[in-house]
Amino acid sequence: MNIRPVPAPERNLRGIDFFLLWAGVAISLAEIWAGGFLAPLGFWSGLWAILLGHLIGNTLMALGGVIGSDHGIMSMVSIRPAFGIRGSNLAAVLNIVQLIGWAAIMLIIGGRAGAALGKPIGGLLATDAFWVVLIGFGTLLWALWTGKTVWKLLQSVSVVALVVVLLVMTWIAFTGLEAKPAAAAGPLAFMSALDLVIAMPISWMPLVADYARSARSTRTAFWNTWWGYFLVSSWMYVLGLQVALLTGAADPGQAVLETMGRIGLAVPALLMVVFSTITSDFPDVYSATCSMLNISRKLSARNVMWIAGIISILVALVFPMEQYENFLFFIGAMFIPLFGVSLTDYFILRRRQLDIGDIYREGGQYWYRKGFNPAAITAWAVGFVVYEAITVLKLPIGGSIPSMVTAGIIYWVFARAQKTAP
Repeated sequence: MNIRPVPAPERNLRGIDFFLLWAGVAISLAEIWAGGFLAPLGFWSGLWAILLGHLIGNTLMALGGVIGSDHGIMSMVSIRPAFGIRGSNLAAVLNIVQLIGWAAIMLIIGGRAGAALGKPIGGLLATDAFWVVLIGFGTLLWALWTGKTVWKLLQSVSVVALVVVLLVMTWIAFTGLEAKPAAAAGPLAFMSALDLVIAMPISWMPLVADYARSARSTRTAFWNTWWGYFLVSSWMYVLGLQVALLTGAADPGQAVLETMGRIGLAVPALLMVVFSTITSDFPDVYSATCSMLNISRKLSARNVMWIAGIISILVALVFPMEQYENFLFFIGAMFIPLFGVSLTDYFILRRRQLDIGDIYREGGQYWYRKGFNPAAITAWAVGFVVYEAITVLKLPIGGSIPSMVTAGIIYWVFARAQKTAP
């Protein structure tokens, strides 16, 4: 792993690699759980929120990858032209925090599901901690092998197997679950539900270029990233929505897995728990390492990856899962306006043209004021305030689109003013 651009001859990921990568990322119990949050809308309104939210979020996520595939650069390096070489470290620190948080959340959900399936056997297999540690180290090994031939093979086989298990889970969710009276849920505005959906693909936006940088073609990377995540993540959300509506379960994914265990499908259910968590979790550990390398090139990538993997396991043992929904809103508030600035800078102002040498050089055109671009940081901060104000005031317009548009427009105005200033 190197912070420098990947040379064109070494970019070896094909369209199918991206499709399977992002399909595997989307096969996640965390996404099923998030789909359950939309139950107050009912099925059809919830379905519209899922499809529209993924249409918006997926497009933004895949566009973030374009910067990486165009120039062979990591995600946090890709925001240097907008925020400055040192300014990108602010985003890198926040990205490390959210990636460790995501890794921990997925381990918690996987650990709980594994323990529930292991309860009939008892002992260690019935404890959350055992599964958190087991899946956590499996995730770490998967991240260490990223990009290698064995990783591509394992990723392909596991995703195909998980899709088969998913079909079984879907059949159970729509035909094999007993309806139970659900506790009355609080109201949920459609635009707030949209924010919850958009936040999921947006959470991957700060790391999508870490993989897109190895793409043979920008076009194939964009569309296979888009479709791979859109199809499977939408499926996960619908599954969670259906189960939550039918049973009122707080954790829809676990409800389906426990049903599979009761009807003799414990082994496929357990495979779903372990491998879905690993395939959706390893990018967090890998990209947390990429973000750390953006801050300091003196660190060993392998050592940082070990540290990130172990910290995620430790956090998973103590993280309060009742904060999961708030965590999704936090991700939206931080990263949607950030990439509103970054995408405006790259696609509108620079028209996809970068001076790659200056991205790594102090004193160049991306150095701004001692490495920071005040215009970008100000626009980002205003976008964050807009998102938080809409969320706190519970305005029915949602925070995602207003915060991104606000940040993008403010940055565009500042950048144009700087360009025309004498």
